[in-house]
Amino acid sequence: MHPEEIYVLDKRVRLLQPGEGGFRTSLDSVMLAAACPAQAGETVMDAGCGVGGAAFCLLWRVPDLHLTGVDWEETYIELAQKNLALNNVTANFICADIRTYTGENLYDHVMINPPYLEAGRHTPSPDEIRAKANGHQQADLTLEDWIKAAHRLLKAQGSLTLIYPAHGTDKILQAMGKKFGAVEIIPLWPRQGSDAKRVIIRALKDRQTPARILPGLILHEKDGAYTAEADNILRTGAKI
Repeated sequence: MHPEEIYVLDKRVRLLQPGEGGFRTSLDSVMLAAACPAQAGETVMDAGCGVGGAAFCLLWRVPDLHLTGVDWEETYIELAQKNLALNNVTANFICADIRTYTGENLYDHVMINPPYLEAGRHTPSPDEIRAKANGHQQADLTLEDWIKAAHRLLKAQGSLTLIYPAHGTDKILQAMGKKFGAVEIIPLWPRQGSDAKRVIIRALKDRQTPARILPGLILHEKDGAYTAEADNILRTGAKI
């Protein structure tokens, strides 16, 4: 598999990703990084990091982070490690199963872009890496597994940030249960008047504060162009 080089954040971030098949860096990765509330000097875990799309966008905005990315696909980790040199930043990328990964220390923040094509509900890709990225392989890796791992890896009061299809919001909240509180739900609308297709969900470990639905973000104008707010995030790495 020959990698291809792509650019995000208006060419501020360079990424090698699989040229055919596998997870594709997308708007979701950029939005996830924009929503992570990490600050300089803190520790961040990018769980299921792929080639580091979200990780490198976050490092562009907050370069003084101690960031670790974990993914179970060796091909992604190899490309993520090459992407370190392309972007002249420091991070640690590890090939491991997030369900059993322990790490040396707990983290201030965990961010996750979980696979969302549930096994049995979609036709798996014949490409093994793409199928695995979409959640078709090792189908027992569930949303609950991702959230349990985040809870285990976070410091007390640490933050979890996820991006997921809007129709799965209830599943995420159910999986969080009493493990997380101070939940913030941020809808991402394709355009004004449309149903949200994605949501960003932020929460704090072991907090009891009630959930809130925040104003959210409209991505496109009527003519299809990005709104000014979305454009600022996608071009300059502004935070949400």
